[in-house]
Amino acid sequence: MKKRLFVTILLILTLVACSNEKIKSNMTSTVDHFEFIDQHGETISSDELQDGWWIAYFFYTNCRMVCPRTTAYILNIHDTLSNDGITPPIVGFSIDPDFDTPEVLQEFAKDYSINDDNITFLTGYDFDTIQKLSNESFQSVLIDGGPEDHLYVHSTAFFLVNPKGEVIKQYDGLSNKDHEELIADVKKVM
Repeated sequence: MKKRLFVTILLILTLVACSNEKIKSNMTSTVDHFEFIDQHGETISSDELQDGWWIAYFFYTNCRMVCPRTTAYILNIHDTLSNDGITPPIVGFSIDPDFDTPEVLQEFAKDYSINDDNITFLTGYDFDTIQKLSNESFQSVLIDGGPEDHLYVHSTAFFLVNPKGEVIKQYDGLSNKDHEELIADVKKVM
């Protein structure tokens, strides 16, 4: 009898826990604390992103292969969410901090007609720092030296980070299906 009661309680607790899950996570890691410089030359830290959901991705302004596409896609996601009154911070981490100064990032933002405060491009660190953040916190590849005239090999993924600073989901930044899923997931949690 006690065993049956225990199993019933365990089953109920499992069902309650599952019903509280708003989105299906496909990864789990914690974003290491950071304090970087944005496109306006202001210091931004991971502490400022606590207590809210945010989206992250990696890029560099000299990229001619995938970064123009992923940046355009992230802006489309931003616009779609904004039209519904949902404005999670979007953080783009430059993987070429030596070239991507705040001034270069400001021009990059102008090129994409970005004038929204909740889209932040970060720099102000060395390559080893951003490589460690990419590899460990976001569990994504970042290698110095890419094929042909590309400076780096890096992830094209978008990442959803929860209010505790945990990366809970990765989306293919080049997939329309994943873009729709990211939009739907953000709408569920915000």
